[in-house]
Amino acid sequence: MCDQILMDNYLLILKSTVEVYVHGTLESSNKEIKDLLKYCLDEIMTSQKNTYDEMVKNNWYVVKNIKSTVIKQTLNSILKKSDD
Repeated sequence: MCDQILMDNYLLILKSTVEVYVHGTLESSNKEIKDLLKYCLDEIMTSQKNTYDEMVKNNWYVVKNIKSTVIKQTLNSILKKSDD
C-alpha cells in the first residue's frame, strides 16, 4: 500500500477519534475522567494537525483557495433556498 493511502486512512481515523473524545469530554461528569479525555483530545488533535501538514507538504492533500465571490454566491444560494 502506498504512503499516501496510509496517511489518508490515518487522517480519517484521527478525525473519527477526535469526535469520540469530544463527546466523551462533553458527557463526562467525573472531573478526573474529563481532564484525561481533554488531554487525549489535545494529543489526537496535535497528531491530526501533524498528519495533515505532512500530507500537504507531500501534495497528498491539496487545499484550494476559493474566491470570496464564490463563497458569497454559495451562501446567497443557500439562504435563498432556505427562504423557499
